[in-house]
Amino acid sequence: MKGRSQSSSIRTKRSSRSGKLARAEAKWTAARVVAALKRLGEKRNVEGMARFGIRAKKVFGVSKPKLDELAKTIGKNHELGMELSETGIHDARLLGVLISEPTKVDAKQMNRWVKDFDNWDVCDGSCCHLFVFAAPAWKKAFEWTLRKKEFEKRAGFALAAFLVVHDKRAGDAIYRKFLKAIEREAWDDRNFVRKAVNWALRNIGKRNLELNRAAIASAERIRRQDTRSARWIAADALRELRSEAVQRRLHRQAA
Repeated sequence: MKGRSQSSSIRTKRSSRSGKLARAEAKWTAARVVAALKRLGEKRNVEGMARFGIRAKKVFGVSKPKLDELAKTIGKNHELGMELSETGIHDARLLGVLISEPTKVDAKQMNRWVKDFDNWDVCDGSCCHLFVFAAPAWKKAFEWTLRKKEFEKRAGFALAAFLVVHDKRAGDAIYRKFLKAIEREAWDDRNFVRKAVNWALRNIGKRNLELNRAAIASAERIRRQDTRSARWIAADALRELRSEAVQRRLHRQAA
C-alpha cells in the first residue's frame, strides 16, 4: 500500500483547521437567532395567528414546525433561551422556551416570565414545553390562579392541565385540592381564563375514575354558582366527563 503523500497530509490539516473555524462561526447568539427567525417568518402566518387571538407587538410569523426544526438545530441552551425571552419578539420567546432546560428553571424565572405573558400562545407554550417539567410547577400553578391579569391567571390553570398529563407521580390529593381552585375561580368570564379553568377541570376528570367522580361533583357545584362563565364551564365539562367514551376508558383502566 502506498504511503500517504505530503499533499494529502497538508489537506487534512487544513480541513481540521477549517472545521474549527466553522464551529466557531456557527455559535448561536441571540442576534443570529433573531436574524434566522426573521428569514423564516411569513406574513400570512402573522395574519393567521391574529385570527386565532394571537397578537404580539413584534412577530415574524414563523410556523411551529420551523421553530421546532430551529430549536433542534440549536440544541438545549438555557442562557440563550433566557436572552431570547427578553427580546420581546414573539417567535424568539417561543424558541427560547423550546431550547431552555427545565432543570435550570426556578420560581424566580417562572414569576418573571409569567408577568410578560400577553397572549395564549406564549402562555401555553411556556407551560407545556418548560414550566410543567420544572420543580416549582405545582406551587406556581396554585399561586397563579390568584393572579389578576388574564394570561397570568390562565397560566395557573393551563399549567395544571399539562401537569395532569405529564406528572405521573402526583397523587389524587393534589388534584382534589386544585378542584377547589377551579370552583373558586369559575366566575371569571374572561375568555382565556374560563377556557383554561374548563380545560383543567376536564383534564383532571379524565385522569382516573375517582377523579372523574370528583370533577363531576365539582362541575355540579360550579353550575349552581349560576354565573354565565360558571354555567358554560360546567355544561362543557359535564358533557365530556359523562360521555360514553370517557366513562368506558376510565372503567377499563380501573378494571
